[in-house]
Amino acid sequence: MQHITILGSTGSIGVSTLDVVGRHPDRYRVYALTAHQRVEELAIQCARFRPQVAVVGSARAAEDLSRLLAEKGVTTEVAYGEAALCEVASAAGCDAVMAAIVGAAGLAPTLAAAKAGKKVLLANKEALVMSGRLFMDAVSANGATLLPIDSEHNAIFQCLPSSYARTPSGHGVAKILLTASGGPFLKRAVETLENVTPEEAVAHPNWVMGRKISVDSATMMNKGLEVIEAHWLFGAAASEIEVVIHPQSVIHSMVSYVDGSVLAQLGNPDMRTPIAHALAYPDRIVSGVGPVDLAKIGQLAFLRPDFQRFPCLKLAYDALLAGGSAPAILNAANEVAVQAFLDRKIGFRAIDRLIARVMDDVPHSEIGDIDSLLEQDRRAREVAGSLIS
Repeated sequence: MQHITILGSTGSIGVSTLDVVGRHPDRYRVYALTAHQRVEELAIQCARFRPQVAVVGSARAAEDLSRLLAEKGVTTEVAYGEAALCEVASAAGCDAVMAAIVGAAGLAPTLAAAKAGKKVLLANKEALVMSGRLFMDAVSANGATLLPIDSEHNAIFQCLPSSYARTPSGHGVAKILLTASGGPFLKRAVETLENVTPEEAVAHPNWVMGRKISVDSATMMNKGLEVIEAHWLFGAAASEIEVVIHPQSVIHSMVSYVDGSVLAQLGNPDMRTPIAHALAYPDRIVSGVGPVDLAKIGQLAFLRPDFQRFPCLKLAYDALLAGGSAPAILNAANEVAVQAFLDRKIGFRAIDRLIARVMDDVPHSEIGDIDSLLEQDRRAREVAGSLIS
């Protein structure tokens, strides 16, 4: 029996995780659920899964959640704040942690889980983008198990040998091929992208995701962050990671080997597949996702990405090559820019221009500890905010 903490349980990944967990009550119990402000949804989840602890973002939210749970007769303990998130991620009663808090806010509890030697199911790519070396060192030093949840990285994990240890050349790996859907604007005229609305940007053609990650998919910053994440997860250099646009989102990623073989993982575009894989690894369990009907799909297409259409992808490669704090600066600037776009303060094409300005204006440095990392994150957000205002 595994006891699981779900960081970000009311988001799309959290909801999908609970769906898989609910199908296997003989294998899994929920130790803790967390959400920032969605207390009504969290209360419903607590009533069904009866976690020991529920964590929210503020004292006010904690009061509201406590009242709702009392009305339902649920005795789950309620806590709030970052320290409480770190506590439920590292608690002795927890075996595995689904790290699904979006953005930099998920860094501290995810790192706490790694330092506590937990089985970390990583859906928060920012933990690796911001603090790659620090995070991987924490995993190694504390005997944690790291399993990727992003459909692309989970696919790569499945296509690599079980003995793989972040050494591509030692296992005949020539290249990692990250597939990308191309988002909602793959065929839209580039000159019209200035006029994209938030509603258009979040309308992903294949995946159901949150608003922030949907915008990242539209700009392909999401894929750029995944390139950086793949570097840390699999020990591959930037030159060994290639992005391929695959509009059908059936092949989730591939690994090319030196003998000419290319291994791919296929599946319907549903996050319950990688979630179930990571939860049960190395076993396989029912996820609730049906098999791919290849005859119905008919054809699979592949394209090279266009940096003129997707400049955010090039910015991410540039940040990976620059190293040090550059990926953290990139991530912080992107989070600020995307929120400003969703708030209608800037246009769609201003996102990449703002990120580029911040990357130029904030000096890069080496990252020796979490405090220096957070200072770079703070500075980048400050500069991005000043450019918007």
